[in-house]
Amino acid sequence: MLRALYSSATGMKAQEMMIDNTANNLANVNTPGFKRSRIDFADMIYTNHRMPGTSVGNGQVSPTGLQIGNGVRVVATNKHFSPGAAEQTGNPLDMMIEGDGFFAVQLDNGEIRYTRAGGFRIDDQGRLVNGDGLPMIPNITIQPGIDVNRITVGTDGRIQGQPTGTDQPAVDLGQVQISTFRNSSGLSNEGGNLFATTAASGPATPANPGSAGYGIVRGGTLEGANVEVVTELISLISAQRAYEINSRAIRAGDEMLSTSIDIVR
Repeated sequence: MLRALYSSATGMKAQEMMIDNTANNLANVNTPGFKRSRIDFADMIYTNHRMPGTSVGNGQVSPTGLQIGNGVRVVATNKHFSPGAAEQTGNPLDMMIEGDGFFAVQLDNGEIRYTRAGGFRIDDQGRLVNGDGLPMIPNITIQPGIDVNRITVGTDGRIQGQPTGTDQPAVDLGQVQISTFRNSSGLSNEGGNLFATTAASGPATPANPGSAGYGIVRGGTLEGANVEVVTELISLISAQRAYEINSRAIRAGDEMLSTSIDIVR
């Protein structure tokens, strides 16, 4: 009887994590470049009272066995890197990766992080930086005298700009590169729309957009979150109902224990 109590408790704990994950997805429904997560579950180790195929006497073999489970556990959170909706912003330095790849930015300590959020701006040094002021890697600097409103970003990541107040030919300002990974789901979530490499993800492999196996870049566009509100609400309701059912199983087990105690009395 106590096994039912513990199994139901693991179920309630698992559904709590399901709701936590769903709430985080919904909270970031308007976060550019955000990728939703999904919780993966697995059943826990079984108590084997009789293994399948065990002899039960007279030469007979048990066809199924007798195994009682001990609940559920959370295995992992998987990031879904399906594309989000494209949003035209009018800012030529906003970039969206259409296909596989991540922008690389550099932290203050020199470490590299990766992001799908392509909202870039120009800082006081003329560098392309994200919303937190982290410079893009490779470093791209907009030279003085360039009309910011006439900058263009090609699908191959080449940035060009027109000198201010002239009709001179466009000049090259830099080349955007994007990075891919053998296992994007193995990246570590760092917050701030940033991912860090791990042993599971493998090292980053940078290349120019449009190369074989790499996406292209769309200038003046941001990638929205790939969160589907209706799907997340269904997951929320499902987790809530599963939590309630597990709590009812605990109450049922408690009532049965109480009945057993009353019999002894």
